[in-house]
Amino acid sequence: MRAFRWFILSAFLGAGCASQQAEPATAQHYTESARRAYEAAMDEFNDRSWESATSMFEQVKREYSYSRYARLAELRLADIAYDQQKYPESVTAYRSFVHDHPNDGDVGYARFRVCKALFEQTGESVLLPPLEERDLAAANDAFSALQSFISDYPLYERRPEVDYMLEFVTGLLARHELYVARFYLNQDKFAPAAERIFYALSRFHSSGLEPEALVLLGETRLKMHQYAEAREVFSTVIAKYPASAFILPARRFLKYLEEHPKPTTVAEK
Repeated sequence: MRAFRWFILSAFLGAGCASQQAEPATAQHYTESARRAYEAAMDEFNDRSWESATSMFEQVKREYSYSRYARLAELRLADIAYDQQKYPESVTAYRSFVHDHPNDGDVGYARFRVCKALFEQTGESVLLPPLEERDLAAANDAFSALQSFISDYPLYERRPEVDYMLEFVTGLLARHELYVARFYLNQDKFAPAAERIFYALSRFHSSGLEPEALVLLGETRLKMHQYAEAREVFSTVIAKYPASAFILPARRFLKYLEEHPKPTTVAEK
């Protein structure tokens, strides 16, 4: 009986040692299997076989969730949505990656792609109304995302592309504000018009539309009978932006003010 118990104990201890010895091999096998599964999915991805690639990357996420390849699969799924022009879906996927893996080395890439996807949603199309009349929620989101990205990644390798996107979106949003301001001005709603112009000048100060905005502001001041303020704005355009085409209307307005002197108001004293 004693010999039998010793046999059982020896067998148990032997099984335990074998299990401990097998663990490193098992971990290595797990990583290697994850790598092979990911590379197979990448073959489909590179062939632009989106359906099969999606299925295979989803499988990598499920079966190898503790591996680096699961996180890479998440990014590739976001890339698939982007490449299929499913931009809102791709933005959600990239942002989920950033949220779930804040210390991952690919966070910068994911945030860059968020900017790209948002930017793509601001493009012109014959099927959409003019940009000035459109709901610009995506453009506002892109503006904030791009500014934040530049702040966090000032030396990003694709910085010129980021700068171009920000310049485009800034100009788009500023032009929208001026469009609304003109609408108010044509309705003789001078205070709201001035507010929109001031907002455009302060929020989107690098839009390149500053001379146009200032001339519009001067015109608004003129219609509000704020003649001194209007004269100052038009003079600023001429002095600060001598190469701009908007110095021509600024000069015409100044000439009008000279030829039609207005009485000084209480506010101007």
